[in-house]
Amino acid sequence: MIRFILNDRLVETRLPPGSALLDYIRYGQHLTGTKIGCREGDCGACTVLEGRLENNQLHYRSITSCLTPLGNAHGKHIVSVEGLNMERLSPVQQAFADENASQCGFCTPGFVVSLSGYAISTKNPSRSDAIDSMNGNICRCTGYKSIERAAERVARLLREKDPEKPFDWLVHQGFLPAYFLDIPRRLIGLVDGSQESGSGSLILGGGTDLLVQKPDEVAAADVSLVFDKQEMKGIRERDRHIYIGAAATANDIMDSSLMADLFPEIRKYFKLVSSDPIRNMGTLAGNLVNASPIGDLSIFFLALEASLDLMQPATGIRRRVALRDFFLEYKKLDLKPGELVMGLRFPIPVNPFFFNFEKVSKRTHLDIASVNTAICLETEGDKISTCRLSCGGVGPVPLYLVETSAFLREKTLSASVLLEANRTLQKEIKPIGDIRGSKEYKALLARQLFFAHFLRLFPERVNAEELFALSRSQ
Repeated sequence: MIRFILNDRLVETRLPPGSALLDYIRYGQHLTGTKIGCREGDCGACTVLEGRLENNQLHYRSITSCLTPLGNAHGKHIVSVEGLNMERLSPVQQAFADENASQCGFCTPGFVVSLSGYAISTKNPSRSDAIDSMNGNICRCTGYKSIERAAERVARLLREKDPEKPFDWLVHQGFLPAYFLDIPRRLIGLVDGSQESGSGSLILGGGTDLLVQKPDEVAAADVSLVFDKQEMKGIRERDRHIYIGAAATANDIMDSSLMADLFPEIRKYFKLVSSDPIRNMGTLAGNLVNASPIGDLSIFFLALEASLDLMQPATGIRRRVALRDFFLEYKKLDLKPGELVMGLRFPIPVNPFFFNFEKVSKRTHLDIASVNTAICLETEGDKISTCRLSCGGVGPVPLYLVETSAFLREKTLSASVLLEANRTLQKEIKPIGDIRGSKEYKALLARQLFFAHFLRLFPERVNAEELFALSRSQ
């Protein structure tokens, strides 16, 4: 039995846990404000809020219900646009009306839900963050300026929010219906920490891949839900390593203080990885076992000398495999039948280090990479003492560039060294032409992004004009 609170009502269902939450909301509960758009997590028309208790605190985040397995709603508070309605328009709804931020109206519920989720969040109100909260929503009518003005109005109102009692303030100011105040108590009584996760052969995490690729098969399958397994969550430091649970989401990683201390630019990097609703759902292990040659998290962690902890649940036998050895060939992994990815670990560099992640796609944000790459290196004086370089979109698997990384070690950083390293890189990659670009284009992108690492990390030592002038002369 799947049990959760939908808006202000407790609902129960025995529908398959792998079916889409969107379908249950629309067809099971007849709440049609949640729209069917792309069914790929791209348009945001089906956005809802997911509320969960964490350390006795209620936290909400936006998710796309078209890709959310119904079983993942168990024990939570799911809010559709109808759950935000009151006798009067909320300040979010009123801002959309006053700024003419809706035309055909199809996308409007998703925008309202996302911006209402921002109002609930603990972020300090700002125009840019308010607008960014809707980065998973697409509108084909307005040109967005009126929506941005509505977001700006809401951000101004939120400057008065009481940080000590945010929900009381939000209810008093009409942002939320009063029933929100009783949700924590109701959630405690609902599941009391337990969840039926199933024991099927199909492992299902956030759903952001499988519910795009084969939704009907997933709905019909006997699934094992791992998204809320506590032993697969969390980000922590242990024995000079950072350990990340397999079910940690991309936003969990991006928002981790441990990761932010190591990678001050991590928010910039991860903003290139899809939208907030998808980053709230997509898990680390899901991104890795998808085995896409352009998996963003695969490329990010390949450059960090990461390894995976694997477990056979039937026997409890565990083993560890280097991430660079995990990808065997296209869509083939070093993963035995029934084996689970439990987590990922990478060593914290002993010496000061430099890290960068680059990605090019047809759209800057919310898109799949044509080529992506990451680098992690340490220096001693003018020399590169350690280098680890990864690149995606240029081979059948996410590539750890062994030869290029080895070439750069013990080299003094200069334009001529980088040009020679690029020649090694070009021999090591094997791009093919596809919908995201020709093989020549991808080879060029690999070169440009390789140079970009050093232009960003060492602007005082690498000059773009010198680099490209020398490149043209050879």
